[in-house]
Amino acid sequence: MATTHTSRDTGHQNPFGMTTAAMIIVDAQGKVIGWSPTARDLYGADTRDVLGRSVSEVLRDVRAQGDTQTFWAAGASAPEEAWSETRTVRRPDGSLVETVLRIFPVEQDRGQPAWVVMAAAGARYRQWMTEQSMLSGLFTQAPVALSVYGPDLRLKWVNAIVREVMGWRTDDWVGQPDSTVFPHGTILSPSGYRDMDEVLEQVLRTGEAVLDLHWHGPTPATSAHYQVYSCSYFRLQDDAGRPLGVCEAAVDITERYEAQSRLALLSRAGGIGTTLDIGQTVRELAELVVPDFADSARIEVAETVLAGEEALSSASGAPTGLRLMVERTTGDPPVARNDPLLGVIGSPSTTEGQRLLALPLLLGGTALGTVALGRQPPRAPFTEEDRALAEELASRTAVCVDNARRYIREHGTALKLQRELLPQVLPRPSGIELAHRYIPATGPLGVGGDWYDVIPLSGARVGLVVGDVVGHGVDAAATMGRLRTSVRALAALDLPPDELLTRLDDLVSQARVGIHRTPGAEATDRALGATCLYAVYDPSSRTCAMASAGHLPPVASGGGTGARQTEALDLPPGPPLGIGGLPFESKEFEFAEGTVLALFTDGMVEARSRDVDEGVADLCGVLDAPAGSLQQACDEIVSLRVQGSVDDDAALLLVRIHALPADSMAFWHVASDPAEVAGARALVRGKLEEWGLDDAAFVLELVVSELVTNAIRYGRPPVSLRLLRAADHTLICEVSDGGHTSPHLRRAGNEDEGGRGLFLVAQFTGLWGTRYSDRGKTIWAEIGLEQEVPLDLLVGL
Repeated sequence: MATTHTSRDTGHQNPFGMTTAAMIIVDAQGKVIGWSPTARDLYGADTRDVLGRSVSEVLRDVRAQGDTQTFWAAGASAPEEAWSETRTVRRPDGSLVETVLRIFPVEQDRGQPAWVVMAAAGARYRQWMTEQSMLSGLFTQAPVALSVYGPDLRLKWVNAIVREVMGWRTDDWVGQPDSTVFPHGTILSPSGYRDMDEVLEQVLRTGEAVLDLHWHGPTPATSAHYQVYSCSYFRLQDDAGRPLGVCEAAVDITERYEAQSRLALLSRAGGIGTTLDIGQTVRELAELVVPDFADSARIEVAETVLAGEEALSSASGAPTGLRLMVERTTGDPPVARNDPLLGVIGSPSTTEGQRLLALPLLLGGTALGTVALGRQPPRAPFTEEDRALAEELASRTAVCVDNARRYIREHGTALKLQRELLPQVLPRPSGIELAHRYIPATGPLGVGGDWYDVIPLSGARVGLVVGDVVGHGVDAAATMGRLRTSVRALAALDLPPDELLTRLDDLVSQARVGIHRTPGAEATDRALGATCLYAVYDPSSRTCAMASAGHLPPVASGGGTGARQTEALDLPPGPPLGIGGLPFESKEFEFAEGTVLALFTDGMVEARSRDVDEGVADLCGVLDAPAGSLQQACDEIVSLRVQGSVDDDAALLLVRIHALPADSMAFWHVASDPAEVAGARALVRGKLEEWGLDDAAFVLELVVSELVTNAIRYGRPPVSLRLLRAADHTLICEVSDGGHTSPHLRRAGNEDEGGRGLFLVAQFTGLWGTRYSDRGKTIWAEIGLEQEVPLDLLVGL
């Protein structure tokens, strides 16, 4: 339709403008004497069809009742003011068009009136009036700050809202660039703009609008604190498309922006408590709130909490014995200890203009510490919403701090248990030097079940043990203690390594001696899957028999050949404890004098940054270095582990092997004849005289007499006697025979002729016992050279 075409052509122009309105000229007699092309398009009538006709006929209102005369009659004087009316006119094609007329009276020659009629389509007129009303409301009533910058990008016009909000006078802003009007503002988003002048220049040059730009800064009316505005920019241009300037529409979104910032801050609060370290936890809180929420933060935690204990509170509810953990600031003076905090602990709300806020790290009514936050101008003071957010952050931090406190307590308990269950002081048996280390995990896993032990055995031999329990914490430490106790009990039976591991495996798998805590819980017992290595070193022969239950093999310098090359021993692997299905196998090695043997757990050589082979190679490199103290070697190996950043605990046992001197050992074969007992005593007496130990002759002859007599009488050939002089001032007497029956200690009756021999042996010696081998058994006894002889036992014998 023509009306639609006119609206589209004219756009948002005034429908009664000279270029948009339909122009009709009417003379004093009411005849149409002028008809513009726009009128032709609007009413559908050609000029030749309407000129000379009565305007009342041409523009007759088909909806009017009766015959209405709109224009003044001929000869009447022209009215002083123009008027408007609406008419619905039928076009020649029969269609109706609603139009709005504006009638302007004019005076012709001789005072005859005439009229100029400007007509516009009714729909176009109502659209334009709506737009004008909207613009009027936008300029005068809507809370939108409108500013117009000219082609020179200097401020030309602002609406009433701008003048009211900014507190401007005309001289303050007219003709000024944005950088002068707002010298301290910054653009928050989008990124890429240096200042507002750059934004205005881009919009003026390209004609592309920039929408929802966030500006942050002070205004003349709010210089005490910054505001945030959402600004949009679009180019103004004339009908020919020539730029007239740039219009800025700004809306104050300070409250909305701060609310969104609080929500974003709260969503990032999940980054608090990533570790079980109290110091790191409070640092994460300080990094979160400064500078996004506050200009400074000071966080203190109670000393008792740092020690893993319950927090102590004063009568006022404030924690006592605080330690400063973190103090963070943007550059302004931080919150000092003696600052007058307006928001103190227990204060139910904030006060107007409050810039300091103190909150407790509160958990279940107990304050674990305090958080003090500060804001400096021009940042806005704290609000109730800010206080609620700060309380939520403090509450979350308190939970994380308490979790860390519980971890400190549990870790301390587990570490203490682990230290108590590990050997406090290792024995120093003849034939070896020792150095050892236990290193708890550095991460939140903490104490584990790695362990080691050194067990003195008969015949100057020594048992070497290292093991690893699956898991960490108190349960792993307790399981380690049970396994260590079981190994020591089995080692006292002088079992070979493979048999000892077999019995230990049986204890684990069949839930004996309390290894499994409750029936049906075998699948969760930490002893299941534990690894263990057991070795027995004999200094008299420099041989070492060992067996492994799923454990890493030891490393030996020289590999038993006397060379300096260090490598892992070729030890048959066995299954971890409790798995079953495969037997354990012992293997015997002979080591050269001075060989260093390293027993270790996987935590010593394995890390996320290196595999086991690399760790073992590093350990071998340390043992290949020129000989030094075992303590120095331990420190070097541990330092390599630290560089690996491992997450597991670790145990290390270094053993330097020595042989018993040949002149400290004596060996004799004894014929299986009771008459040889006296000769055995004589041999022993002679050796003691050679060693200068005559004082021990009485006791040792008594022991030799009893043991050799029992071997000849109750055992089987061959019978042998061995005497060892240990470095710890101990004499060891061993009598071996081919039998497998063992004598038992008993108390003889008054009428018994025998049965008192072993009783005397037990009383005159420090230790005695029996061990078995494939060739028979050995009964041994140890005599301390400094112990007193209980001669009263001989009375009445």
